[in-house]
Amino acid sequence: MTSTFSAPSSRALVMLACATLLGWAAPVGHARSQTPLPPPCDDTDATVVVSASRSNIAANQAPQTVVIIKQEDIARQLAISGNSSDVLSNLLPSYTPSRGKMSGSGETLRGRTPLILVDGVPQSNPLRPTGREAHTIDFSLVERIEIVQGANAINGLGATGGTINIITRRPANGALNQSFDVQTTLPTTGISSETASYKAAYNVSGRRDKFDFLFGLSYEDQGLYLDGKGRSIGADTTQGDLMDSRTYDALVKLGYQLDDAQRLQLSVNRYRIKSKAHYQVVAGDRALGIPSTSVRISPQGTPPWNDVWTSSLSYRHADLAGMELTAMVFRQEFEGLFGADLNTTFQDPLIAPPGTLYDQSRSVAAKTGSKVGLMRDGLLDGRLKLTVGFDTLFDKGKQDLYLTGRTYVPQSAYRSYALFAQGEYKLVDALTLHAGVRKEQADLTVDTYRTLAQYRRVLVQGGKLSFDETLYNAGLVWNPAAGLTLFSSYSEGYGMPDIGRVLRAINTPGLSIASMRDLAPILTRSVELGGRYHQGRWDLDAAYFRADSDFGTRVIAVDGAFMMAREKTRTEGLDLGAAYRLDRAHRLKLSYAATRGRYDSNQDGSLDGKLDGLNVAPNRVIASWNADWNDRWSTFVQAQHAFSQNFDEADKRFGGYTLADATARYQLGRGNGELRLSVANLFDRNYITYYSQSALVEPRRYFAGRGRTLSLGYALRF
Repeated sequence: MTSTFSAPSSRALVMLACATLLGWAAPVGHARSQTPLPPPCDDTDATVVVSASRSNIAANQAPQTVVIIKQEDIARQLAISGNSSDVLSNLLPSYTPSRGKMSGSGETLRGRTPLILVDGVPQSNPLRPTGREAHTIDFSLVERIEIVQGANAINGLGATGGTINIITRRPANGALNQSFDVQTTLPTTGISSETASYKAAYNVSGRRDKFDFLFGLSYEDQGLYLDGKGRSIGADTTQGDLMDSRTYDALVKLGYQLDDAQRLQLSVNRYRIKSKAHYQVVAGDRALGIPSTSVRISPQGTPPWNDVWTSSLSYRHADLAGMELTAMVFRQEFEGLFGADLNTTFQDPLIAPPGTLYDQSRSVAAKTGSKVGLMRDGLLDGRLKLTVGFDTLFDKGKQDLYLTGRTYVPQSAYRSYALFAQGEYKLVDALTLHAGVRKEQADLTVDTYRTLAQYRRVLVQGGKLSFDETLYNAGLVWNPAAGLTLFSSYSEGYGMPDIGRVLRAINTPGLSIASMRDLAPILTRSVELGGRYHQGRWDLDAAYFRADSDFGTRVIAVDGAFMMAREKTRTEGLDLGAAYRLDRAHRLKLSYAATRGRYDSNQDGSLDGKLDGLNVAPNRVIASWNADWNDRWSTFVQAQHAFSQNFDEADKRFGGYTLADATARYQLGRGNGELRLSVANLFDRNYITYYSQSALVEPRRYFAGRGRTLSLGYALRF
């Protein structure tokens, strides 16, 4: 069993940390109470252009809900947790709470799959989603994150729940700028070399004449996680785990300004996370509320990993005969290895006696594509802005069984060509009409293959399927008063079902790819009605949304493996947010999201089934308080509550939980760097994760959430 010990000073350490975080510099706050208010909207996103929109829409004038996560917001969250899914879920209540694992299957946005981009390059794999899409870049290399919520097709395939565009850092001004950041994280009970985690990141960038560059490097070594009772958390040796892993990331960006209007940029990112494979899971007991734990035994097979290369070459001409031209070519190479187990799907009596054959699946994919956009503003006496473009995508991938070399999902190739046009027209000064259309022509080619022994070794004849979709969007944005924006929109998103979950489970002889209706695309229609008020002390946001798919998808678990059901689905809900600035030093924020998901369980047209935690997030409220006490001290406190929820399956009842985190930063002085101290799960809450309660009923994956941790970091910029 894993050996841990309770440090004699841990209680005193926690009390000191909490007192420090919550009580620092109270006299300073009083001294600043007379500070005048900031100008209206100083903390809004009024001037932030959303690159994911493809048409340079200002965030506060978009006809859909748009969230901009700034670099300082990312930094505060990374001080609490280095998990990128934690960053997203802590800031977006409509995003499913993080599983805390290498795989994010079941993590949705508004109850549907988001398209994740890095600098506009798709990270999501449309043919064989692995749940690893949120772990393709270290967020310490990220400048901001743009989230367009709701189905849309402007960036192509996959955004049935929205678009998450991760924007990497830009080179800083000056000939040479460097930064160095280190952080260590420890539990507050059970401290040992096994439970310690470490991270280091280095960035260097500069500009000289027409040339600029950025190089970023990060390394993270994570130890064993403990729950709120000091027990080891179960290792997900099959799907992969962030716990007990090592991560490397290297980012290179080279830019050249051809002239005042033209710019070229090359970007390459290499990301790799791999399990250290020190622990084996011990099954828990759901009925008794005992979570799965870990024992220090190396599991069978090769340790799971995620290995990703993302590269792009972009060109921008800001004044091409009065138009703005943007063009990009990109490539992403992805390899995800899952852990070995005795899954019934892998058994084959011709290889080994039943119940004795270990194997593990590996997903390999390569995407190449291009995006070209041409925008003209000021048409029709300045009332019309028009953007047209052409996109291509070529995706090729497969899934095999790594230890025995068997085909699990055959080699498949997806090819897409798309034309789009997007316009903004001012009907009157306060009312703008947004409308667009995208014409998508695609084909899917699948090789002939034979299924595994579990599925009767049937031969499936390969072939080609062709798709032709026209996708529309329209919206109205009204500004009836200063700071007030009302909007409504209709948009369509286009996605492919997880073909792996369809193809690997075929057990009926004589089928061919051309006859398989379950491979038809997913068309999601989304409507939204909302408003924003950003004025003076207040930032208020509210939206109602609904998304329908007549032939949608629902993830289900069959014999321990995830499969895909094609059914009519609907998700709907509310997003609410309020931020209030007390003065220049203090800002309070409250956000809430409620999502309801239904599906047609018996093909009679009635939405009679309730989507479970594999498909929708719980209703959640998130509150935070950010305080800049003076030029050196700042603190941040956040709390979230996930509301209890029942599902159709009695075993999938979610009991809800409340978590709180806090962090503080202190500037040591000019040129001396910054210290930070953070406490995650401040009150050491013992809880079972949302995924383990509501998504999957399995003793080996009955995971507890991470208990209280203390992180100490230091950053230096020079």
